[in-house]
Amino acid sequence: MDSLAMALAAPGSRLAPLTRAVPDPGPGQILIAVTACGVCRTDLHIVDGELAPPRFPIVPGHEVIGVVAATGPGARLFRRGERVGVPWLGGSCGHCRHCAGEHENLCDAPVFTGFSRDGGFAEHVVADERYCLPVPGGYDDLHAAPLLCAGLIGYRAYAMAPGAMRLGLYGFGAAAHLVAQLARQGGREVFAFTRPGDARSQAFARELGCAWAGGSDERPPVELDAAILFAPVGSLVPAALAATRKGGTVVCAGIHMSDIPAFPYRLLWGERTVRSVANLTRADGQAFMALAGSIRLDARPVAYPLLRANDALDDLRRGAFDGAAVLTVA
Repeated sequence: MDSLAMALAAPGSRLAPLTRAVPDPGPGQILIAVTACGVCRTDLHIVDGELAPPRFPIVPGHEVIGVVAATGPGARLFRRGERVGVPWLGGSCGHCRHCAGEHENLCDAPVFTGFSRDGGFAEHVVADERYCLPVPGGYDDLHAAPLLCAGLIGYRAYAMAPGAMRLGLYGFGAAAHLVAQLARQGGREVFAFTRPGDARSQAFARELGCAWAGGSDERPPVELDAAILFAPVGSLVPAALAATRKGGTVVCAGIHMSDIPAFPYRLLWGERTVRSVANLTRADGQAFMALAGSIRLDARPVAYPLLRANDALDDLRRGAFDGAAVLTVA
């Protein structure tokens, strides 16, 4: 039986259809019949050559929702027919100092879905069952897919700013609009920063309950307790520091960012902190999926058929939609 995938043959090229045999799950692995896969900015960085996968061709996609079609030897965590999610972190070594310290997101020899292992822009994907996640009820596949990265990374970044009652979000895309909903349900004020002049996204942010929305070149009306940067633009770091109060935190949430320019020390002074978020842990995934099951998050998915993966990437690149792009797989 053949299986269709959208594969990247070289950096900067277009994804192309690839027909291959349905893969067999190995020990501890499960074979998943993909039903939906979110399109993440990390996928765009891979396609555009800003992140270099260890091999080509590679099938991107790490916000995978599907149904277990087969189990490999020793795989016992999920049953055939059960719905599962596959996130970015697809494996870790288990013995480096980071894994031993319960920081597997910093593993020295990680496996990443859609980067070092073929991902979910495909009809079938194989995954290590230990790194897969149960999908909470109440979400159809289209709405569940963005939770696997936009939600997870947003959740980890949000946790880096505990107690921040005035929270700035730079880059109001797939992750930020989910974090905005989390923060609003937690009683926090949210200030949304979009591309300058992007009235559509600013209206979208206000619709979700943000107290203020403006361009990333603007200052908010009040000092922020913390800011999270989802836009991969290094020049926003000093801008966010300038908008954040003394003792506040600026969190860089992307896996890739352009260089941070030099800035005056006075922006950092006052015990402000700049920190990054790297990947996720299985504990993050389990905690966030439990949280998502107890509240209602609206991922605002924009659907594209699998064969239109390039269109989804193009639209993401130019900011053509609000919410999250999701590939649907028949």
